[in-house]
Amino acid sequence: MAASVAVYLSQDPGLPRNGGSWQGYTLGGVGAALILWLAWLGIRKRSYRSHRGSLEGWASAHVYLGLTLPVVATLHCAFQFGANVHTLAYVLLAGVVLSGFYGLYSYLRFPGLLVRNRGNQSPDQRFDELDRIDREALETASRCDEDVHAVVNSALERTALGRGFRDQLVARDRSRVLLPDTGKRKGGAAPRRNDNQQAVIDYLVRKIPETSKQGEAERLRHLLYVFGRRAEILQRIRRELSLQLRLKLWLCFHIPLTVGLLVALSAHVLSVFFYW
Repeated sequence: MAASVAVYLSQDPGLPRNGGSWQGYTLGGVGAALILWLAWLGIRKRSYRSHRGSLEGWASAHVYLGLTLPVVATLHCAFQFGANVHTLAYVLLAGVVLSGFYGLYSYLRFPGLLVRNRGNQSPDQRFDELDRIDREALETASRCDEDVHAVVNSALERTALGRGFRDQLVARDRSRVLLPDTGKRKGGAAPRRNDNQQAVIDYLVRKIPETSKQGEAERLRHLLYVFGRRAEILQRIRRELSLQLRLKLWLCFHIPLTVGLLVALSAHVLSVFFYW
C-alpha cells in the first residue's frame, strides 16, 4: 500500500493524474494480478495434493492482500468514476471486498458460538436424544387422559425445524399444537402456536390441578420436564442451523461477485487496450 501511494504521487503534479500514465498502468497491472491471485484461492483450496504453501498461509495472504486491493484500485483510477464498465469493475471489486469482510467476521465469530451451542453433544447425539424424549413423551401420555395424549401427539407431529430460508436464518419456531377448544365448539380442537413448546407446557400446567386420577399429576409433571428438555434441545438445533447458514451465507455473494468482477475486469482491460 505504501509503495502504491509512492507510485501514485510520483506522477507529474502539473498534469491531471489518471490511469493512462505509466504509474496508472503499473498500479492497474498490480491490481489485476492481485485479483487473479486472490481468485485462485478457490482452486488452491481444492488442490488437495498441492505443496505450494499451506492452505492456512494462502487464506491469510488472501485476507491481507485483499485489504490492499481497494487502495491499489482507487489509486489506479485516480479517483475518477463514471457510468462505464471501468466504474462497474470498481463497484464489483468493492462488493467482493465488503462480502469478504463479512466472511472474515463469520469465521472469527460463528465457529465459537457453534461449539458453545453444542456443549458436549454432537448434532447426531442431539437428534438421538430428541428421538428418545419423543418416545418417552408418547409412552407417558399414553397412560394419561385421552385429551392429554392427543395434545402431546399433536405437539410432536407439528414440530417445525428449518422449514424455510428465513426461518433457518433467524431460528424462527413455527411449531403448532392442537389444543382442546374451550369456546363454543367444545369437544373440538384448535391449532395454536407452540413456540418453544410453550403452549403445550402451559396446557399441562393447567391440567395438573384439574386431574383426579391416581398418579395422573405425577405423570403430568414428568411430561412438563420432558417438554422443557425438548424445548431446550429444539432451540439448540435451530440455533445450530442458523449459525451454520450464517457461516456460509456470505459465499453466496462473495463468489458470484468475484465472477462478475473477473468478467468486468476483462472488459475493462480489452476496452483500454483496443479503444484508448
